Amino acid sequence: MNTSLNSSRQKPGCSAPAVAALTLSSPLAPLFAAPDARRFKIGACDWSIGQMADPAAFAVAQQIGLDGVQVSLGTVANDMHLRQAEVQRQFRAAATKTGLEVASLAIGELNGIPYKSDPRTVGWVRDCIGVCRALGGRVVLLAFFGQGDLRGDKAGTDEVVKRLKAVAPQAEQAGVVLGVESWLSAAEHLEILHRVGSKAVQVYYDVCNSTDRGYDIFKELRLLGRERICELHFKENGALLGQGRVDFKKVRAALDDIGYRGWIQIEGAVPPGAGMLESYQANCRFLRGLLA
Repeated sequence: MNTSLNSSRQKPGCSAPAVAALTLSSPLAPLFAAPDARRFKIGACDWSIGQMADPAAFAVAQQIGLDGVQVSLGTVANDMHLRQAEVQRQFRAAATKTGLEVASLAIGELNGIPYKSDPRTVGWVRDCIGVCRALGGRVVLLAFFGQGDLRGDKAGTDEVVKRLKAVAPQAEQAGVVLGVESWLSAAEHLEILHRVGSKAVQVYYDVCNSTDRGYDIFKELRLLGRERICELHFKENGALLGQGRVDFKKVRAALDDIGYRGWIQIEGAVPPGAGMLESYQANCRFLRGLLA
């Protein structure tokens, strides 16, 4: 993925210049409403914009025209460095400087170091709840792909349920939601949520992953409902949003039906040979129009 910013040759994506020209009576006004007034907020995963676990992600997100960033807790190499107070300060400063938000946190390393089996991950998840609160977020994405895949793994799923039940009271007290993102179907996710029995554990829904698995994502979104979806990834593999396999207009209709409001994170969605920045600016413009 090309992460070159090359800002001097880029046109702004969906940010400020047009705002001043709009009046409150304009039919386009909701498109450029202040982030806090929007039903939806648009962010991006820091790893997708080439700045994993780096405060520089906020400057890139500002160039794209986003409302915030989904921030990684860190990596094994840096010992999940967002747990350090000084690193948190750097992220808060970057967010303040750009006027953006820490949309949510993510522990992507769980794909290679599974929550279902590695004891280190228990501390990561517990610590991430406090970090999330410190940075003003409310959602922590827990990834279950790669080595962490739960498909066909009853023992692994049982252990995940056990660990989630143990940490859920801490999340509840902190007002933080742990979002399970995996290859499982909506019905299988609901079974996990039922067994855990806490509103602090919900589903982190990726429309592209579920499409790739052959699930009916529109039925799944309605089945899960507003109370069980904490956040969403809008993604395409090798295409801009709106130019791939996912019918985002029907996704929007499903979100309307369940009354979802909150963060949507762009992940992937860069065509072969295209630059990250211009692709994400195009993706942002698409979503501003779709979600207005």
